[in-house]
Amino acid sequence: MVQLPAINEESIIRSISLLCDQYPGKVIFTTSFGLEDQVLTDVICTNHLPVKIITLDTGRLFEETYKVFSRTIEKYNITIESTHPDPNELSGLLKQKGPFSFYESVENRKECCQIRKVKPMQKALAGFDIWITGLRSEQSDSRSKIQVIENDENYNIIKYNPLCNWTLEEVKAYIKENSVPYNVLHDRGYPSIGCAPCTRAVTEGDDIRSGRWWWENDGKKECGLHLK
Repeated sequence: MVQLPAINEESIIRSISLLCDQYPGKVIFTTSFGLEDQVLTDVICTNHLPVKIITLDTGRLFEETYKVFSRTIEKYNITIESTHPDPNELSGLLKQKGPFSFYESVENRKECCQIRKVKPMQKALAGFDIWITGLRSEQSDSRSKIQVIENDENYNIIKYNPLCNWTLEEVKAYIKENSVPYNVLHDRGYPSIGCAPCTRAVTEGDDIRSGRWWWENDGKKECGLHLK
């Protein structure tokens, strides 16, 4: 397993540089344009680190998400590649179950996430050795034990989570201090932002991910991208 130094801004830069040297052309960063991902985008782009950046466009994102996508590529003068669901699989799901089947059962919701998120991500990560993410341990119970470096057997890839021990306050401070573009929905009660039909605002003090798939009772709700 790769050994990296303790995590702060300088060490993240050194660590990503080290990974790029050890795995040239094989380091990928996936962004959903959340606060954490915007921090890492700023680190990667301002330091000209040779990391491929992609985003997963499920086809159901908020307009505000597309706007921060646009502001990000303009600010850093970069290209962010989009990966999308297989149109045939998506068409089959909509034909068989309609556009809102995910509200009907957990199984249906996971099926939708599998088609719109997991399978496109599997395709996007193929051929890469290092996957950089913006996961933080305090985001949810299911993420509380994540490590800085992990072996993700689901994708057969080494996952690097440089912000895993950062607090939300530290993330917000970085965004402010470095004038990083961010999704305005974060100012409107959306600490975690996914697909529009599956995300709603929460009240202050609620669990960070309580606005995701809020109609489900299970507190350990994940789309499947980062399951152990």
